[in-house]
Amino acid sequence: MTKTRTLSDLARHLGLSPATVSRALAQHEQIALKTRERVAKAAQELGYVPNRTAQALASGRTGFAGFLLPMRGRGLADPFLGEFVSALTEGFGAKGVELLLSAVPRDGSEDRHLERLITSGRVDGVVVSRIECNDTRIALLQSRGVPFVAHGRLAQDEAGYSWLDTDGELAFAQAFDLLYAAGHRRFGLLSIDDPLTFREKREAGLRKAYGANGDPALTLRHVSCSRYDAQARAKAVAGILAGPDRPTAVLAIADGLALELIAQAQSQGLSVPKDLSIIGFDNIPSAAHVTPGLTTFDACIADSATQLAEMLLARIKAPNSPHDQRLVRPQLVLRGTHGVAPQRAA
Repeated sequence: MTKTRTLSDLARHLGLSPATVSRALAQHEQIALKTRERVAKAAQELGYVPNRTAQALASGRTGFAGFLLPMRGRGLADPFLGEFVSALTEGFGAKGVELLLSAVPRDGSEDRHLERLITSGRVDGVVVSRIECNDTRIALLQSRGVPFVAHGRLAQDEAGYSWLDTDGELAFAQAFDLLYAAGHRRFGLLSIDDPLTFREKREAGLRKAYGANGDPALTLRHVSCSRYDAQARAKAVAGILAGPDRPTAVLAIADGLALELIAQAQSQGLSVPKDLSIIGFDNIPSAAHVTPGLTTFDACIADSATQLAEMLLARIKAPNSPHDQRLVRPQLVLRGTHGVAPQRAA
């Protein structure tokens, strides 16, 4: 089959004008749906690859969506990132849009990097992730009128922008109830210092459930650290395990910390879960491969990324439509790191 090289070739084959074919390929709504479908089918059959520049001129869109990729420490130290970016890429790709990853250097400003990205005109919209309690990126994108969706939300303001988040507050309350029912009274919270809303929500869920219980025998040891500082993480884990009154049940703000806690507890001769119960959050792939397997909450990372891609494309198409806000309920994944409290803790 002879490959169709140009837009004019495709237009002659279909008996349409080049302008109509260009708009049809760009999914312009003024072109009838049947015509758009006919043009798309012919382009696929004849091997026509649209010229990005020409398509952008016809549609007013670049065909790219942006995602900032902050570099933390050496390499990609965030286990959620690979799965999230892969699913985001596939979600956009299914609709003919490419994901433009823009790496932010370790010492760079995300705000300045984001502003350069949106003023360059290289993307039609942006996905922002790891939302801080008072995230200045949200205000920047709102002020510029750029279509965007957030993976997460601000601590106080959930209106005026589109977001998708997992309900960490509900999850940590559920984790507390599960462990309390198993006899645990000495609790630990292994968290991070970073001012991220998901951290605040998860901590609030535990504290609300803890406070509402009213049991005078309850204790809570809260230790936090910088997320990407290996020495600080090791020190925080050691702090959770220190002393004869150490917790018998620990909620870790993320699976990475939970896995470090398992390793250090076992190196000290503690049995998980006989001596120490541990529950994490995210259900990263390695959570299923430790011994015992980590009890955690599935944050539905890939599905969330797919939904965010759909949400952004809808936002780009109709920027003045009502904002789409979705709170996803994470699923508790029961494995082997939680159990009944040791008798001495009763």
